[in-house]
Amino acid sequence: MLPAKQHINLQIGAHNVSLDVPREAEPLYRNAAVTLNERYQYYQRRMLKASAEQLWLYVALELAVNLHADAREKSLKPIHEKLEVLNQLIESCLQNENNEGIVK
Repeated sequence: MLPAKQHINLQIGAHNVSLDVPREAEPLYRNAAVTLNERYQYYQRRMLKASAEQLWLYVALELAVNLHADAREKSLKPIHEKLEVLNQLIESCLQNENNEGIVK
C-alpha cells in the first residue's frame, strides 16, 4: 500500500514550490524550507553584491558539505564503538595483570 500523500505549498526565497509529499514527511519538508530561507538570508546579509544564483550556490554548497560530514560521522560511528570496546578490554586486561602482580 502506498503511503498517504499530502499536497503542500512552500515559499523558498522568491519561489513558490507546490508538491505532494508523504504525509509523515510533511514537517520535514516545511523545516527544510525554513532552513533554506534562513541560510539564503544569512548569505544575502553578508554578500550584498551577490546575485540570487550565487547565493543559492552558497546555500547548496553549505548544505552538501553538512550532508557529507553527517554521512562520514555515521559511517565512522560503528568503528568508533568497536574501538571503545577494544580499549575497555585492553584496559581490563592490563588492570587484571597489574592486580595479579601486586597479589604475588
